[in-house]
Order: sequence, then C-alpha cells, then structure tokens
Amino acid sequence: MIRVLWHYERMKPIQEMTSLEARNIRFVLVDIDDTLTQHGKLLPSSYKALWNLKAAGLKVIPVTGRPAGWCDLIAREWPVDGVIGENGALALWEEPQPQGGLPRLKAEYHPEAVRNDHPTLKRIQDRAFQEMPELRLAKDQFARLFDIAIDFAEEEPVLSLEDAQRVQSIAIEEGAVAKVSSIHINIWMGTYNKLSMTERFLIRRFNWIPGIGDKEALFIGDSPNDEPMFVRFPLTCAVANIRRYESLIQHFPMFVASKECGGGFAEIAETILAKR
Repeated sequence: MIRVLWHYERMKPIQEMTSLEARNIRFVLVDIDDTLTQHGKLLPSSYKALWNLKAAGLKVIPVTGRPAGWCDLIAREWPVDGVIGENGALALWEEPQPQGGLPRLKAEYHPEAVRNDHPTLKRIQDRAFQEMPELRLAKDQFARLFDIAIDFAEEEPVLSLEDAQRVQSIAIEEGAVAKVSSIHINIWMGTYNKLSMTERFLIRRFNWIPGIGDKEALFIGDSPNDEPMFVRFPLTCAVANIRRYESLIQHFPMFVASKECGGGFAEIAETILAKR
C-alpha cells in the first residue's frame, strides 16, 4: 500500500484552504467527541453541517472511539455514509437495496480485532483501578465489543491528562495498545487504529486508491488519538481545542478552526462548501 507521511510545523487558519483543495475533497472523515460535540452534546450547527456536506455530494464518515452500539445508531440515523468505531475495530454502514427496499445495515470487523474479554485487558483494568481508585469504566462500556474505555474526563470527577497518560503507560507495559482521547483512555489488543480501518473501509467500500486519492480525503479531529490520521493524510483539520494537547502531539494537522468543538466543525464545513 502506498503511504506518504505528512507533517506540519504549524496549523494554518482554515480560511487559508484553497478552492482547489476544497474542490478535490470527496470524503469527509470526522472524529465525534469534542469535534462534532461540545460538553457531550451534538450541536445544532454541527448536525446541520453534516447534512450540508451530505447534500453537497460528499461522503461523510465519522471515525470515532465510541462503541459498536453507538455506531449502529449513527449509521442508521445520521446523514453519513458509514462510521468507523472503537478506534478502528469495526465499520458499519447502510447498503441500499434494489427496488427501493429498506437499506440493510452492514458491518465489517478489523481482522486483528480481539474481543474485550481478553485476559490481558482484565489484568490491565484491575491493575489500573488498584493503583488509581478514582478511575471508572466509561458508561458506554456495555456497548463495546473490542476495547475497554476508562473515563477520565467525560464525567466528574475530571482527572488530569497526566492521570490518563499513567493509565496508558500501564496498558502498554501489560502488552496492549492504548490511546488517549479528549474523554477516555481506550485500550485494546491488536495493532489496528483509526487509520488502518479507515483505509480498509475506503478501499473496499468506495474503491479509493491510496496515493492517487490521498487529497480526496479530509480528516477533522481534536486529540492525540487522531494523530495517525493527521500523519497520513495531506488534508487535515482540527477544531481549536486541539491546543489543549499540544504537548502530547508531534504531528499536527494542516489547518485549524478558530472555534472549539462542534462550532469549529461547523466553521470548517462552511469554509469547505464556500470554497467549492
């Protein structure tokens, strides 16, 4: 697979995106928490922006750490062309049926995905909770198939990024993969991530050609677990709250919105559509 790595020393205002760059976009890949949402809520402006992108003929695909159960709802009820969940463990999408029949929900699981009842994950959870009693499982854990999500900032008490990094270190020491998002530490077995499943999904579902089609994909994110996407694609954006994680990110996106969270996503979407 052709793979070019992109690295930007500074993030440019989204308004500096060129018309040519905007017109080349075919796929809008977007994180959910604190990129589409703010304080856990999907804003009217960001939801409208999803519909506007869809109406413009773009393929809209959320790429999230949220669980399989959420992805079922998102694929069915949001104006999207698929959703990648649990940091790349799975993809869900609706497939149209002939003669106007009801669309059929389809699912694909990454070949390296390991169910979250793996004993290593149980050992990591037990050790983390013993060393840091203030930790708790994310409330959406019941809807997950492949990872465990430890909440450090979705609900009170909000813990520090240093606490999240400590949990991440424990997971890595025990032999798992761990990524810090804006709200959770997601821990899983296998070497997949958001990027590997995104590439797989685009190729298999839309006949996307790596290398040749790189500039057709725009990724929008906000936190360290989005970094593989920032590195891979030449056209990347962040909402303004990415600046909270500057000490944890080495590879930054090309552009940044002036607004945070869902307001920033709406700003990015409006800019893209205006420049097209």
